Amino acid sequence: MAIEQEQLSTEIVNQGIKDSGPNAGSLSFSVRVRRGLPDFLSSVNLKYVKLGYLYLLSHRYYFLVAPVVTVLFSAQLGKLAWQEFFLKCDVVDAFFMIGLLGLIVYVYLDLTPRATYLVDFSCYRPPNELKISKGEFIDLVRKSGDFNDEAIEFQRRVLKNSGIGDETYMPRAIFQPGQRISLKEGREEAAMMMFGAIDDLLSATKIRPKDIKILVVNCGILNTTPSLSSMVINHYKMRHSIQNFNLGGMGCAAGLIAIDLAKDMLNAYPGSYALVVSTEVVSYTWYNGNDTDMLFSNCFFRMGTSAMLLSSRRLDRWRSKYELKQIVRTHKGVDDRSFKCVHLKEDNEGKVGISVNKDVFEVGGHALKANITTLGPLVLPVSEQVHFFTNLLFKRKTDKSKPYIPDYKLAFEHVCILATSKKVLDEIQKNLELTDEYMEASRKTLERFGNTSSSSVWYELAYLEAAAANTSKRIKKGDRVWQIAFGSGFKCNSVVWKALRDVGRPKRSPWFEEDSNSM
Repeated sequence: MAIEQEQLSTEIVNQGIKDSGPNAGSLSFSVRVRRGLPDFLSSVNLKYVKLGYLYLLSHRYYFLVAPVVTVLFSAQLGKLAWQEFFLKCDVVDAFFMIGLLGLIVYVYLDLTPRATYLVDFSCYRPPNELKISKGEFIDLVRKSGDFNDEAIEFQRRVLKNSGIGDETYMPRAIFQPGQRISLKEGREEAAMMMFGAIDDLLSATKIRPKDIKILVVNCGILNTTPSLSSMVINHYKMRHSIQNFNLGGMGCAAGLIAIDLAKDMLNAYPGSYALVVSTEVVSYTWYNGNDTDMLFSNCFFRMGTSAMLLSSRRLDRWRSKYELKQIVRTHKGVDDRSFKCVHLKEDNEGKVGISVNKDVFEVGGHALKANITTLGPLVLPVSEQVHFFTNLLFKRKTDKSKPYIPDYKLAFEHVCILATSKKVLDEIQKNLELTDEYMEASRKTLERFGNTSSSSVWYELAYLEAAAANTSKRIKKGDRVWQIAFGSGFKCNSVVWKALRDVGRPKRSPWFEEDSNSM
């Protein structure tokens, strides 16, 4: 098996003035070599291309069969002249023909998968008293007494280059000296964010809680008994027959997995509403030790929650914002490096935290490569696919140049990439050759809200809607939106939405100040 070339990046680190030794009094520098994202567009794994086309054929089965049935039925009906039909057919025959035609239409509509619509969504913005700047973050970390000088300096350096701004949100309780977050406080944080997002969504859609047939809640770290989904059911007094699911331990990619599960459940219960809630409890991701691999989550994770209302009711098409077009999920958990690169564990002192090791960039790059290669046949224009296969088939074996890589910008008008860190976004932009305009929603979300885990891609979509006053950035009818998220496991998931209408500025948005509608 061919080994993919590992991509390395270098960083010059200023270690300050040496206090002792032969070079005392002089500046000291070192060169740090790190793994980067592999150049996943430099080669193509045909296994994933084939998988993409298998998805395409399976989704198009009904649309291939329907025209054949229609032509055969029309041909048989066309053999009868209208006069002969009226002369020879009595009322019973006429009703029989109409009934047969109606049965064919009913069976076709019943067998074909219903479209899944995103009626609306909302993102919760915590209260202003929970805002925290980078400077205040470091001051509170120092006052907490949990970290040594090396750990504090490490967090300061990470925050400086993170792309995170000075208006993100964090629970203040985690910084109190000697504080250990209790289950009660974790529930309260989850309830504040989940109920806040759901309240906004129900208010915007005018849907009653008892109208919701399916509920999916995802939270990576906090898993309670009763579950978070049960908390939602109890709070809103939902129906006794609700189909509820609680996803845990699936990382930042869980939000799109929840959408996939809701879609499958809507196919099983046609004509229903599904509520999806994506959250993360920051107080339970907090690590109060000194292991540098486990301090990354402290620097990036911030408070945030999103709630989405999905429907498979055909009559909801007229009032929905988007239609779900494709979902592609990639899981690399069979590989040990992928499985262990993001891991919840205990350090040498028994303190629990999320460890992010040095393999995460390389592992993430391979997962992303597999995912977009599978997605390509489902979304790329035919001209790009023909160009790609022509280049692949007729390329000489002695030709060592890179294969032609399709332009994914032709498949999507808007892109929402999980806002993990500035470095990750820079690498993805370079590898996918995306313009700054495509990356704007992700970068702005990282700056304003930080990494809100599984809800991050929804804050990015909310940014695109809030920018509707700008004609060039407006989401127009027919535009395709690509949401892509990755997380522990290692997973990479893609969801593609198609706008059903011109999406104007919403009345409420996490990007609007309370006293104005300006971003």
